[in-house]
Amino acid sequence: MKIKKFLTLTRAGIIESLQFRLGTVVIIIGNILYLIVVYFLWKAIYSSAGTDIVNGMTFSDTLIYLVLATALFNFMEMYIVWEIGRNIQSGKIVLDLIKPMKYRQYMFWSYSGSFITNFFFTLLPTFIVVAIVTHGAIYFGINLLLFIISVIIAVSINYSIDFIVGTICLYTESIWGINIMKQVIVMLLSGVTVPIAFFPEPLKSIVYHLPFQSIYNAPLSVLLDGNPQLNTVLTTIGTQLFWCVTMIALSKLFWKVSIRKITVNGG
Repeated sequence: MKIKKFLTLTRAGIIESLQFRLGTVVIIIGNILYLIVVYFLWKAIYSSAGTDIVNGMTFSDTLIYLVLATALFNFMEMYIVWEIGRNIQSGKIVLDLIKPMKYRQYMFWSYSGSFITNFFFTLLPTFIVVAIVTHGAIYFGINLLLFIISVIIAVSINYSIDFIVGTICLYTESIWGINIMKQVIVMLLSGVTVPIAFFPEPLKSIVYHLPFQSIYNAPLSVLLDGNPQLNTVLTTIGTQLFWCVTMIALSKLFWKVSIRKITVNGG
């Protein structure tokens, strides 16, 4: 049964993630330091602005958004691009291709265990702390269910983008520079680094028509909306579904074309 194969890979991924507990601690400490920098940076921005509200967001709104965006980023990060790049460079990809499972599925489910460990180590604790400290900034209603649906779609979009970037290694045989560029673009245009509300109007309109904002900004906009309107929710999730289907199709097509270019040094 396929589902049994998937769950086996998920279990293996959880076990592997738990073997590197020190790495998880380092990541958590790094995130805390990053959030401290973010706090003082935006505190200075709001102080210099001379107003409590900038682009429709208060300092508290901005900080809550960025804290949750960082937690969501850590939850979704799979490092799949590095793995595909290493497999191509080492030739291990040949062994993966002969496995009784499509390569795209195999890579996703191999890293699916990290979602579970990241959920309990980063996303859930951050969510609880923000909910307690802010006394009601996160509304406990239908928006939580919509948020979960939105995150599931966002994971698929994010994975498809990473898979496309990883596939480029079949042509370049080196992925470091391309992946760094991808991370900068995604973090900027998805709202992780700067909330999209702060973008100038022409750029904001363009960003809302790109897939990146559907990864982090869309789920957070659903979560933090205490009174979600049906039209707004349908537009947000509908846009995500569009990009989900589009990016899956593009990643599969690009892989199908690119796999013909595979070469293994020494093989």
